[in-house]
Amino acid sequence: MPHQLKEQALFIADAHYPHHGDMFLELLKKIENQTIQTPQLFLMGDIFDLLFGHNNYIKTFSLQAIERIQKLSRSIEIIYLEGNHDFCLKEIFPNVKVYSRKEQPIHYKLKNQDIYLAHGDLYQTGFGYNLYSTLLRNKTTLTLLKPFQKQIINHRMRKLKTKKICGDFIHYQKRFDAIRNHYPKNALIIEGHFHQAVVYKNYISLPSLACQGEVGVIENAEMIFKKL
Repeated sequence: MPHQLKEQALFIADAHYPHHGDMFLELLKKIENQTIQTPQLFLMGDIFDLLFGHNNYIKTFSLQAIERIQKLSRSIEIIYLEGNHDFCLKEIFPNVKVYSRKEQPIHYKLKNQDIYLAHGDLYQTGFGYNLYSTLLRNKTTLTLLKPFQKQIINHRMRKLKTKKICGDFIHYQKRFDAIRNHYPKNALIIEGHFHQAVVYKNYISLPSLACQGEVGVIENAEMIFKKL
């Protein structure tokens, strides 16, 4: 049975905290003090610029946001679809419904409409990317890297801090049409990853909180983009 999407469900995608995500921390504070009220919070992947489980050092870069999500998850429903920058998160967020890449897409209903949710790097990615993603998301791989963790993580975080992540996706229609072919024809598809804030046919490319400064909200059984 598919889950139900609720009115005022909130979708946050691609905040890339801490390097690009000050707004994300502010949103969490507003949800915590109920300035923003939502019955469901969907974190659609790449919420963190880099975060993964089985490693304590990487958490030191994002403790404020981690602790606020952990606290909020005890009072509201939070659904986290892992992205390509944040993965192996179930041990970090035990009270959050965390879905790994291999568990996506997830199926919801909005009234009678079938909805499929994924981060956005699931289809049309190529063999090399799929192999890399599988290896990187493996507990054994992450454990083997621990002796070198500070050097590797520090280097990666420096690179990510200066990476330009915003821009128009030229000819996105071709990619989105290819992704749409993997889903039922009449379903509504909601994904992040591309940082576009575009509705194309039955495909919703969510805004990036880091780039557009917007989120998705279910209002009157429709997805709208807005600044909060």
